Amino acid sequence: MSAKTQSDRVWETLRNEIVACRILPGAKLRINDIAGANHVSLGAVREALSRLGAEGLVTAESQKGYRAAPLSAEDFLDITEARVEIERIALSRSIARGDLEWETNLVAAWHRLARTQDREPDSRRPSDRWPAAHAAFHLALVAACGSAKLLQIRAQLYEQSERYRRYSGVMDPQRDVAAEHQRIFDAAVARDLDAAIGAITDHLRTTAAILVTSPLLEAKIGESTQRPEAMPAVDDGVADGVG
Repeated sequence: MSAKTQSDRVWETLRNEIVACRILPGAKLRINDIAGANHVSLGAVREALSRLGAEGLVTAESQKGYRAAPLSAEDFLDITEARVEIERIALSRSIARGDLEWETNLVAAWHRLARTQDREPDSRRPSDRWPAAHAAFHLALVAACGSAKLLQIRAQLYEQSERYRRYSGVMDPQRDVAAEHQRIFDAAVARDLDAAIGAITDHLRTTAAILVTSPLLEAKIGESTQRPEAMPAVDDGVADGVG
């Protein structure tokens, strides 16, 4: 296996572990341990960590190595407002440029999301399938924007935001997320730009307002710097969650 292939594999698995919060925010990422667990070179791990740093998922400390990026309410609000701006641009372009293929793919992604439960049957455990369906729907909305750079920036912001959602574990029983997605979908398919922009903006800001005021998230942010810095084993599988 080439060094490039090794680096890509470690980058993907570490990214998914961090986004899914199986690697805790603030946890130290030991290069030797990661290399040994994945049977790759130290250089491949360093390259993967450098890429994750550029994506905002890992922080590098001089002479101290790497850590999974910490969480803060201020950071999440900043991420959310950046997402709002990027999603507005990408969605506007996608609605203007989207053809029948874009619309067909959007309908399929919406149908999958609408039919996927966010909780496992007869359990309070979060579904393993809903995050992937959710990510696919939001990507389908902007897929026709015509800019690879916009989609790259958007994907990084989505992953950072998803990390907060996963870590908080907050579900607001008064919130109708399905209705919010329906509103976004209906406006996009109808090519109603103003309605679509308003719907996606409300959706993102509602999520932020719920998470940053959650006592659970506040407690976890405080705990993240006090927990043992255990590094979960990183395997070859791709974690569920972000598409």
